[in-house]
Amino acid sequence: MSANWKNRLLEHYRDHARDLPWRVRPGSNRRPDPYHVWLSEVMLQQTTVATVTPRFARFIEKWPEVSDLASASREVLLAEWAGLGYYARARNLHGCAQQVVALGGFPEDEAGLRELPGIGAYTAAAIAAIAFDADSVPIDTNVERVVARIEGIEGPLAETRSEVHDAARALWPKERAGDFAQAMMDLGATICRPKTPRCGECPVSGDCAAFATGAPEAIPAPKVRKARPERRGTAWWIERDGAVWLVRRPAKGMLGGMAALPGSEWTDGAWPEEPEQAVRHVFTHFALTLAIEPRDVPPEGEGWWQPIDRIDEAGLPTLYAKVVEAMTLVS
Repeated sequence: MSANWKNRLLEHYRDHARDLPWRVRPGSNRRPDPYHVWLSEVMLQQTTVATVTPRFARFIEKWPEVSDLASASREVLLAEWAGLGYYARARNLHGCAQQVVALGGFPEDEAGLRELPGIGAYTAAAIAAIAFDADSVPIDTNVERVVARIEGIEGPLAETRSEVHDAARALWPKERAGDFAQAMMDLGATICRPKTPRCGECPVSGDCAAFATGAPEAIPAPKVRKARPERRGTAWWIERDGAVWLVRRPAKGMLGGMAALPGSEWTDGAWPEEPEQAVRHVFTHFALTLAIEPRDVPPEGEGWWQPIDRIDEAGLPTLYAKVVEAMTLVS
């Protein structure tokens, strides 16, 4: 491997960096805003850049500073987060913002960042490298794939992750860690893609072991996919005078603290027979079929009547938004 491939990658990043609202262009005299870096990294966990970009802009417009986010009500924050999924992120976001304000700002090192709610190893390294130019090595799925291909590490990432991470730390430059991290992320997202990598556009293909094999898409080897478990439950549709009865889910657990339709507990297994009305939603670890059961009277407990023509203001997660869509289409 030639000694200047890292410089070529950084030059390519300077000329072709993605224009993202949380990013400071390479070569700029401005420093990245730690609040923007943190917020974007939390949003991007298990969520695409295309989905996050407009939602990030809405968050920053609503809460321009981390102190604004810290003082927001959790219910309003959860409603704004609706549709982004993985709702524990929103709850941790709120707690983290409050702790950052109490500290007087974001810690500038990985160890300090790891003490904050919802910030794991990758996110801490990303904030430290990108916002503070610390000597940190953030390794996301794009970086794992790029490193595995450059180094020719062939096995599935589930089996080779430790080797890939060791290789990443060994090749990471001690200076410009943030720019290098974003260059590697962009390379993996736009050129060194999982399928049909665009090697002809890659600034480091001449130093890539996977490219030399003639079949770069075969590295890393694909993981063996397991069948996703099935679960089932019931959502109660209780409508009166143009409004539907909503409740708030328990703070802990799936969709914790989110607005929802009332209904039964979710149980393992598929429905023996397809319900007359139902929606299906695929979570990360299981698929859920939710039967829709019209009812006349709300269950005991707290809740509220939400006008159906203002249902978007409730902040329903995608699962329950699907139920609303199904019921309003048939009415």
